[in-house]
Amino acid sequence: MSVNPNVVVVGGGFFGCSIALMLKQRGLQPLVVEAEDELLMRASRVNQARVHGGYHYPRSLMTAYRSRHNYQRFRSVYKEAIVDTFTKVYGVGRRFSKVTANQFEVFMKRIGAPLKPAPEGITKLFDSNLTEAVWIAEECAFDCSLLRERCQRDLDQAGIPVRLSTRVVSAAKCDDGSALVRLSDGSEWPVKIVINATYSGLNLLTSGSGLDTIPLKQELAEMALVELPPSLAGLSVTMMCGPFFSFMPYPSRGLTTLSHVRYTPHLQWLERPGEKVTDPYSRFHSLKKESHFTYMVSDASRFIPELRKAQYRDSIWEVKTLLPQTEVDDGRPILFRRDPGFPSIIHVMGGKIDNIFDVEDELDNILQSS
Repeated sequence: MSVNPNVVVVGGGFFGCSIALMLKQRGLQPLVVEAEDELLMRASRVNQARVHGGYHYPRSLMTAYRSRHNYQRFRSVYKEAIVDTFTKVYGVGRRFSKVTANQFEVFMKRIGAPLKPAPEGITKLFDSNLTEAVWIAEECAFDCSLLRERCQRDLDQAGIPVRLSTRVVSAAKCDDGSALVRLSDGSEWPVKIVINATYSGLNLLTSGSGLDTIPLKQELAEMALVELPPSLAGLSVTMMCGPFFSFMPYPSRGLTTLSHVRYTPHLQWLERPGEKVTDPYSRFHSLKKESHFTYMVSDASRFIPELRKAQYRDSIWEVKTLLPQTEVDDGRPILFRRDPGFPSIIHVMGGKIDNIFDVEDELDNILQSS
């Protein structure tokens, strides 16, 4: 490295790479450290590949509004990775839904999310006894492989160094308040700021550095990869709002993800302050993984009978991380805060990919106050 870094970004996912670029634009010299042998290989890759347009969060005004606000910006900035060659359909169930069709429509109008009644050719795919209403929405997906190429290219052009297959083991506080960061390869780096953007691994750094645990809920999550029958080709459906399901294109594999609120999470555990933190990645690799596809498709096909013809091809698995307070309204706020015991460390976690623009605002606030 021609210039010694003064910031270490822990985690080379989409958030870590994007934050490194933001820091570089603001005159800092970041180093990105990623445990995998490629960028964007964990949560950035293993997800539903949805760019949220606000529709998914009718019980959380702030999350829905911020998603809508960021939607077009994300599409514009990362246009080469956007996939929108499908029709996005949202439905509301008649039973057990936490919102009614009227409430859904009013909410989307409030946040400015386009919504129009689905044509008969689509509505007839749904069981009307279980489905109150169906609409066409404005939402798209992203291709993670193309997003990875974009992030790598941007880092290269900005001259930001990346250490792959390397972990940040700990950060120690220096007398002047800065941090001495120790990597798994034995090297040490004195830096002004440490950005902890490791998603499910956030507490590996706090644990290694003797800091308090961040309260997190971890889930072993599965999304089934399927081939849709011809009758559903070109469609993506999300059934709201309760114990329901969604299927979305998964562009990097040329298949479709099928997820279900009840069956996508296989098990969960909490990381609490004062308790020993278990490495979530080690736990993930040790857990037995048996697909819930049959349960997912059995329940979803009650609403869309043609889904019974979907062919299972594979499953993608990851540790999904949530802030415990989001269970009340299903919101997805970003975690962005200085560590109270070590202010040079900033913990960052976004629940959705479009949160990255909210992170930029928070980053500016912290840098201006430093």
